[in-house]
Formats: sequence, C-alpha cells, structure tokens
Amino acid sequence: MIAAATTILAALFAALLFNQYANRRAPYQLAWAIGATAFAVAAGTELVAQLVGWSEPLYRAWYLTGAVWTAGWLGAGTILLLAKTRFGYWYALCLALAGLFTILVARRLEDPSAGPIALAYALSAWGTAVAIAWLSYLASPRWSRIAIGFMVAVSALALPLVATATLPAPGWAVDPTTGAPVAVLLPPSLRLLTPLLNVSGALALLTGALFSAYVFMPKRRTLPYSSDPNQRGDELLFNLAIAPVAIIVNFFRSLPLAVRAWREGTLNRRVPATLLIALGAFLPSLTDTLNRGGSTEAYALGKLLGAGLLLIGFLVSVDEPSEISLPLVGAPLRAALRWVRG
Repeated sequence: MIAAATTILAALFAALLFNQYANRRAPYQLAWAIGATAFAVAAGTELVAQLVGWSEPLYRAWYLTGAVWTAGWLGAGTILLLAKTRFGYWYALCLALAGLFTILVARRLEDPSAGPIALAYALSAWGTAVAIAWLSYLASPRWSRIAIGFMVAVSALALPLVATATLPAPGWAVDPTTGAPVAVLLPPSLRLLTPLLNVSGALALLTGALFSAYVFMPKRRTLPYSSDPNQRGDELLFNLAIAPVAIIVNFFRSLPLAVRAWREGTLNRRVPATLLIALGAFLPSLTDTLNRGGSTEAYALGKLLGAGLLLIGFLVSVDEPSEISLPLVGAPLRAALRWVRG
C-alpha cells in the first residue's frame, strides 16, 4: 500500500534527523526533523483514512501537518543551513512570491472575507521579505532568525485556527474523482495559510538544495555575478537581478565537471545528496498538481517517491555510517551504507 510505505519512509527520515540532531545539535536538523514528522503524520492520516474512513479529527490533522506545516518546516531547515550565505536574497523573493500567490488564491475563493485576510497575510510576508533582504544586504546571518520567526508565528497561528474551525457536516471533504482530501470546507483564514507557507517553504527547500549542490560542485562560471554589498548600489541591483539566471546557467554548464568528478570519486557527496533532496521536494508538488487534474495514482506515488528521495538524499549526505545510532534500524542502515560505499 502506497500510503503505508510513504508513512514508513517519512517516519524513518524524521527519526534519522532527530537522531542526527541529538548528536550534532544543528538547528537546521531540528527544523528538518519537524517538517519530516509533519510529512509522516500527514501521510499517516491518509493511511488511516484508507483503512477506516475519514473523520473530522483526522481531516484536521491532515490539513495542519500536510497542507500547512510540512513544506514550511522543511524549507526552514534549508534556511538555517544556508543562514551564513546570501541565500537570504532569494528567500526574500520566495516570501514575496508567496504573498502574491496568497492574494491570487483568495480571488478564487467565494468568500468576501478572503480578500482582507489575504491582504493581511501578504503584507506580513512582504514586510518580512524586506527585512530579510535588508539583513542579507548587510551580510548578517540574522536574516534567518527573521525568517524562522515568521515561520514559527504562522505555524503557531495555524494550530488554534485548525482546532476551532467550524466544519460543515460530515466534517471532512475529498475530491469526488480522486478520493484525495481537499480543503474546501475550511475557512479562508486557514486555506490562505497554505500558499503562504507552502510556496515559500517548497521554493526554499528546492532552490536551497540546488544552491547547496552548486556551492559544493566543481564550477564553470560562464556568467559571472557578485553579491558584494560594498559595490555601488546600481551594480548590486543589477547583479541581484541577473544572479538567478547566472546561477542556473553556471549550474548546468558545471554539470559535466560534476559528472567527471563523480566518475573519478572526487565529487563532494553533498552534491548528489542535495540534488536528491531537491528532486524529493519537487515530485510531491508536481504530482499534487496532477491530482487536481484527476490522477490519484500520481498523487500518491509522488508522495512516496518524494519521501524515498528525501530519505536517500539524507543517507547519501551522512559522512560516517557510525553516525546512525537508531535502535532496530540503525545496524542494517549502517551495513547498507558500508556495502554501497564499498
């Protein structure tokens, strides 16, 4: 059963992250672990629903963990990982886009309260984005604290909203074609939290993974750019504008060098690990879109593949198999890693 496999993989991913956090105490590992736990719980609610049917508490738990918390907290881990880089500029853009997308989603809701709520959410996102961009300009890692503070605030806001929302009978809703849960019963104050966290979080996770791969791979800089805050203002704005294009072009131009390094055994393992994580973040988003078009199989399979790729990406990133000290599964995982690495 796909839902069962997804739940197991996501739960194992979360357990490994908590185990790593217990050993290293890196904040990004804790944030990723929270996101992975939310992923596992959301997948678990769908598994239980397949076995015994949906209920109102199950529906609320699915929305809180799957639709609100998962992508946001996985993205938060990436933010903390890249706190000392200029990734803050990009995350500010992600947050600004999330605010814009929240307003666009509100226009599709047939509720007069959706517009003002979306505007309030968007303004909070845009204000946070400005603060993050400014701190990034100052080369201050404090931009990540602002980002995480926003994430915590929105996540905390979702909890009472989910708990107290009035849901029409029967208390849950599924797509009549696909059977997947949908959020149509929820008020705008809740539904509009999803694009706010999901867009910013998913973009942070996906692009952060690609950015990390780019940092650690051998590079061929076809299009040069600079984020040096000491350059003239017009030069900085120009460089920030071309940076996304330059990074993408340089990334693909550098792939042959990365492949060569991989064949020679000199490629930093963080490169394949982060690429797997990026793919693991992208697939569920893609198949969720397909689900809206009526493909339940793609929706469920996307979550399964996403959980599997995230787990594999994590295992690839582990420096020493001895770092995995989980009971029961630790020994076979260590043996498997040693066997794969020869």
